[in-house]
Amino acid sequence: MVQISEQIFKIGIIPVIAIDDADKAVPLACALVKGDLPAAEVTFRTAAGEEAIRRIAAEVPEVLVGAGTVLNLEQCDRALAAGAKFIVSPGYNEALVAHCQEKGVLVLPGCVNASDMTRAANAGLEYVKFFPAEQSGGVNGIKALAPVFPKLNFMPTGGVNTKNLMDYLGYDRIFACGGTWMVKKDLIEGEKWDEITRICKDAVKTMLGFELGHVGINCQDAGQAEQTAKALCAIFGFEYKAGNSSDFAGSAVECNKAPGRGAHGHIAIRTNNVDRAIYHLGLQGVKFDESSRKTDAKGRTKAIYLQEELGGFALHLVQK
Repeated sequence: MVQISEQIFKIGIIPVIAIDDADKAVPLACALVKGDLPAAEVTFRTAAGEEAIRRIAAEVPEVLVGAGTVLNLEQCDRALAAGAKFIVSPGYNEALVAHCQEKGVLVLPGCVNASDMTRAANAGLEYVKFFPAEQSGGVNGIKALAPVFPKLNFMPTGGVNTKNLMDYLGYDRIFACGGTWMVKKDLIEGEKWDEITRICKDAVKTMLGFELGHVGINCQDAGQAEQTAKALCAIFGFEYKAGNSSDFAGSAVECNKAPGRGAHGHIAIRTNNVDRAIYHLGLQGVKFDESSRKTDAKGRTKAIYLQEELGGFALHLVQK
């Protein structure tokens, strides 16, 4: 269960799929993979849901596939037999939760009020669905309830889209978001796989939020670092900031007091979540120097270097 929940966290966005034709399941799953969202919550709202799960699990195994809108134990067992790796229900069903716990399967029951969250907390759950999210108060509704249940983490679904995605993911008690906007019915029925891929990529881009943090220049010694930083400040009006190992010209340029990583220095790229960035860049084949990983008190990565250098500069991911 821990492995699956951590994978969901790293993926960050889980497409919620209602599919009427199981023959479209595999090309749809491939479109999600191309869009850097290798996950699917296939709902049991349609007759094709079970077979769609079975085909995705068998033919596109890189996709983390789960079953959504699971209402009872019979549906749960059918979904698991088809290959579902996690179970999602719209509301809190104590029998269903207990059944999944007995099987060691991650279950995300719908919880939007204190009563349901109390049941989840008493059952020992750490992850729940918040559905329908926007209609239930959105991120502010979650923030109002979350402090009362410090061990619960939420996956809001319902009304989430690219525009409000970071309103949700910006709150640290939200471990992922579910959404239908990249897999709407008309896109699936029209077999618009390239459009689905494009929307997925746009969502991932928004989620990761890459931006230039600063450029680090390797100087030979402390004197050269101070001189370089102050010269930049004089030209551009930046604020000079002296540090132990480097001096800054504003927040844009770091002047290292001794040569560090990279032939010329390093480029720091800021991101909304370093762990998610590592996962998604890893899908593209990017490799990281694990010895450079820095974590916070919760074990989340706050900085790491890529193995590759570009133009004589080391590349550094840092948490916003």
